[in-house]
Amino acid sequence: MGNANLNAWLVHQSGRLAGTRHPLRDDITRIGRSSDNDVVITDAAIVSSHHIEIRKEGNEYRLCDLNSRNGTYLNGQRVIEEVLLSPPCVIRLGADGPELSFTLDDAPAVDLNQTILAPSVPLVIPPDKELEPAAVGKAHDELLSQAVERARLARHMGRGDSTIVIMREMLDTALHRTSRKFKAVIAVLACALVGTSAYGFWKIQGLKKEKSQIDGQIQQVEAMLAHAKEDSPETDQLIDQLDQYQDEAVALQSNLLYRVASFEHEEAIKHEIRALMKEFGAETYSIPPEFVARVKHFIEQNQGPDRSNMERALGEAGKQMDLMRRIFEENNLPPDLAYIVLVESALRTDSSSSAGAVGLWQFTPATARQYGLRVDGHVDERLDTAKCTRAACKYIRELILDFGAGSSVMLALAAYNLGPAKVKTAIRRVSDPIKQRNFWYLYRARAVPPETREYVPKVVAVMLIGRNPERYGL
Repeated sequence: MGNANLNAWLVHQSGRLAGTRHPLRDDITRIGRSSDNDVVITDAAIVSSHHIEIRKEGNEYRLCDLNSRNGTYLNGQRVIEEVLLSPPCVIRLGADGPELSFTLDDAPAVDLNQTILAPSVPLVIPPDKELEPAAVGKAHDELLSQAVERARLARHMGRGDSTIVIMREMLDTALHRTSRKFKAVIAVLACALVGTSAYGFWKIQGLKKEKSQIDGQIQQVEAMLAHAKEDSPETDQLIDQLDQYQDEAVALQSNLLYRVASFEHEEAIKHEIRALMKEFGAETYSIPPEFVARVKHFIEQNQGPDRSNMERALGEAGKQMDLMRRIFEENNLPPDLAYIVLVESALRTDSSSSAGAVGLWQFTPATARQYGLRVDGHVDERLDTAKCTRAACKYIRELILDFGAGSSVMLALAAYNLGPAKVKTAIRRVSDPIKQRNFWYLYRARAVPPETREYVPKVVAVMLIGRNPERYGL
């Protein structure tokens, strides 16, 4: 396959690094979230620590899935073990994860002392030709664009101190490639660049300081909410104040200078929760500290007293778990919702409750029949993994549709535990119909019962472990 003179590349197709190219220089190139990979992807929780590797065998390249939790897809088809890559093709990490295209071309593999290379057009200014002013301006614009892109990538990779070196290299390149006639122009350009950089640095520091102040105010309000009385006017006032601060923070983050310069580090668990909420359509700038604390608690519980259940789900019952995730995906539901089953029954078909709920998904006989399962003296389809999971999908889909847009997935989780009627009764105590649909408002205002306030972070905890068991030692 291919030509030995061609270079192999992986190119980001979406996200903040869209268009970024990774040269495949070695015999084995590993891709995943862990920092020891050749290509590191940190902004998608669906990606496993070590997700895939691409092996070069002669002139051929083969894609190998490294037992990733969410699977790997080549041109829309799931990769079982390994497959031959025939460029151009698209590799997707997880069912809805980031996409990388695999290509071969004869573009030079320029070394910018970085693993990740951003595509750029080489700047060539003929030394012995007169250039029109417009052409000179265009060449200078291209030069600056290259410098800014390299500086941005350096910051993204944690090398924020490389900016001055990059700018100096670019100016040196221009001076060597440009005729004497234009060196004075470049000198002026350099002065302007220094001035602009100084102003940009001052402006960025101001934006970061402002955001730090807003974050401090948000923390104070969250702390007051944690001790506010249920259904009190004070609670509503605090939540309104919190919403205002969050709007200010989001607006500040949208500032171009802040986006270019910012490379914020967030606590790992909070980052994972935020990524999960984004997939569920329940994004929020500030995740309640109490919610994060409960998720941590249940993660520790699954690492300790309940470790055997998680090990079984990820080990000997892994195929059963994979089947249920596929069924959720086939029903156009987030596959991670399948991890609800770990909280319901710990993946044990013989699990039962005092209320008569039986099986993996803990259906009562009435609910099971309502969603198409046969339950009688001869057959109990609540014990059939595939059939009861399809019934669970119908039930959860109905709950999501019932609770409307926004954070409906989170409300559906609450309803799966408590029952839709009880959740509706609880949230209707809130007079504002918009707030009735906002899980985070209901959580902060304690409008949902204590049992449900525990159930949702418990489910989120097993989802985080299931998405990335290596991070949690499982």
